[in-house]
Amino acid sequence: MPRFSVIVPAFRVQAYLHACLDSVLAQSFKDYEIVVVDDCSPDACGPIADEYARRDHRVTALHLPRNTGLGPARNAGMGRAAGDYLIFLDGDDTLLPDALQTIADRIDATGEPDVLMYDYARTYWTGRSVRNVLAAHLDEGGPARFRLTDRPELLRLLMVVWNKAYRRAFIEAEGFTFPPGYYEDTPWTYPVLMSAGSIAVLDAVCVSYRQRRRGNILSTTSEKHFDVFDQYDRVFAFIDARPELALWRPVMFRRMLDHFSALFASRDRLPHHSRAAFFRRAAASCRRYRTPGAPVPRRAQLRHGLLRLGARRTYQALSGAQRLGGRLRRGSAAVRRAVRGAALRAHYRIQSRLPLRSRDAVFAARGSGGYTGSPAAIEAKVRELVPGVRTAWICRAVDAHTVPTGTRHLVPGTFAHWTALARSAYLVNDAAFDRGLVKRRGQVLLQTHEGTPLRTVGTDLLDRPAAARGTDFEQLLRSVDTWDFSLSANPHSTLVRERAYPSAYLTLEYGSPSNDVYHRTGPADVARLRETLGIPAGSTALLYAPTHRDYRRVQQPALDLERLVRVLGPQFVVLARAPQLAGPGGHRAPHPRIIDVSGHRSVETLALASDALITDYASLMFDYVNLDRPVVLHLADIEAYEAARGTYFDITAFPPGIVARGQDELFDIFATDHWRGSRSAQLRAAFRARFCPYDDGYAAERVVRRVFLGETDGLPLPVPSAARRTPSALPAQDGAGAGVKS
Repeated sequence: MPRFSVIVPAFRVQAYLHACLDSVLAQSFKDYEIVVVDDCSPDACGPIADEYARRDHRVTALHLPRNTGLGPARNAGMGRAAGDYLIFLDGDDTLLPDALQTIADRIDATGEPDVLMYDYARTYWTGRSVRNVLAAHLDEGGPARFRLTDRPELLRLLMVVWNKAYRRAFIEAEGFTFPPGYYEDTPWTYPVLMSAGSIAVLDAVCVSYRQRRRGNILSTTSEKHFDVFDQYDRVFAFIDARPELALWRPVMFRRMLDHFSALFASRDRLPHHSRAAFFRRAAASCRRYRTPGAPVPRRAQLRHGLLRLGARRTYQALSGAQRLGGRLRRGSAAVRRAVRGAALRAHYRIQSRLPLRSRDAVFAARGSGGYTGSPAAIEAKVRELVPGVRTAWICRAVDAHTVPTGTRHLVPGTFAHWTALARSAYLVNDAAFDRGLVKRRGQVLLQTHEGTPLRTVGTDLLDRPAAARGTDFEQLLRSVDTWDFSLSANPHSTLVRERAYPSAYLTLEYGSPSNDVYHRTGPADVARLRETLGIPAGSTALLYAPTHRDYRRVQQPALDLERLVRVLGPQFVVLARAPQLAGPGGHRAPHPRIIDVSGHRSVETLALASDALITDYASLMFDYVNLDRPVVLHLADIEAYEAARGTYFDITAFPPGIVARGQDELFDIFATDHWRGSRSAQLRAAFRARFCPYDDGYAAERVVRRVFLGETDGLPLPVPSAARRTPSALPAQDGAGAGVKS
């Protein structure tokens, strides 16, 4: 008997059925069967199902003699199902990788509940994927198993059949089946949840819910939407037949009113000539099943009252007034934004005519992000070395807590922000300031850049439209013309940027201030950082930090991290700094030894806390080698990346560590300990000598003395590489770095 029976009804989904079935067959969990129900589909769904059944014994193709609809098709699939749990998957949707393993683990951990509810993400034709906005209701805190009365808020989730796993014995004992018609999920999901003796939740996205542009049954204009009345008749009949469920009647009444209101408000579902009849039927159902008691939001109370009374014209007038009010509010907001924008521009012009404040310096990093990078290292050194200076940091309010005490916080787009840009003598950024900035005579602008360039930048992108993505090159060069100083970490960066950003600035080849911390942090501090990040004592921590792919609209994980940690064994954890790994809407890391650090402010902290780096084309590799710790490059798509973005040199010919051209090769590198062998150390040393000649812990001081103090002689000279101490050694760890499973 298989653990799961995955039931897939198929009707006019030939374009999507391959992807649906492949998503199940590719699961790491293998104890399942698939029952594909061809609902007499006029397209190729039937032959596709037969093809999969021939290829894999776990697939059963069931052909119905006539089209019955989604509900009866699911019933037919249940009739053939033999699994412990039933999972329903529509033919145009897909399971996420490892979804069945995640579901199975949660079922085992919660003692085999009657129903397990999990999450989904809406996936659009553009490739954009958005997690369910009510995902917080799936919080796994509290009792592992419960009844619906313990967590009634679960009814706020989308009441569909395919975001749950059902214990087959429970379904058969209760005799649950799907009715015919539209909205067949309604008289299934509500009764099932109300009757379940035990429910559990899984806070993970398991289903990709395809949002089709056309062809979705419930989005078509049809009188079949009147089926919703019969479906709620079935729900209330179920409640009335079971007195112990009477407490749910007010809740169902409220849900029914919301459902009717949403259907009537949708302009593309009901034929125009049938709207009045729909409203009359809705009013009749409201009168028949009226059961006050469930709280109704104030904004919905009048609408519900008019629906119960059958006051269609008043209801439509109210809806029209609300739509008009919404448009007026949006228009008013646009006017307010325009007025505020004009006021800010006028304010900036006035401030620009006032004297510069010679002791004021403004800093920003990474598009008005938090306090980080080379600008942060320079700002701290300015406060240390320059008497009487007043520094300010531009960042969003959400990042204000990162700004140190004594440094003023400026929110972008405020009057204080524009005053600082107009009056401050020093402007420091690793990106571009607001395009409205007009640099004044006497202002000094220092561009620190982010990292050493491997991939093509600046005007070198002119012949690479996929990577340029509509870059305004004239605006880019206007911004470059405001630079007085361009900070460079090494000769390679100097040569690249002076060509890619042509202008009259002065290049300061002083090293990277953001890397100073690598030479000034001791083992005790590293131990504290590791503890803060939740790295278990004695573990080997691998930092996984891939870069953005310009040639992809949707960023997909290039590395199966769950498989990696299984191969590595319990001594290893992975710090995953890759937003796309979080899944749609940010779903949690699915494995306890994968620590999601995608939102962490400081990449320097993550580097210090890790034992090795796995990356691809990210500039982090140039900085990380300062730590003299192993680097492994995963370059599975290097041809595509170089074709789209371009690189300044062949990273495979001069890498900072061992190179893997595929996932299996990467696993072998770790399984054989090649990742930290003598060859890895040799490559790292050569790479560090070429790209980190000035990184000695004093780069920020050199910059401050030159730019802020005007010193050109006697600057602290770089320490010769042979005389440098071992940077930021890791704390001693018992058993750390043990071998891995093969």
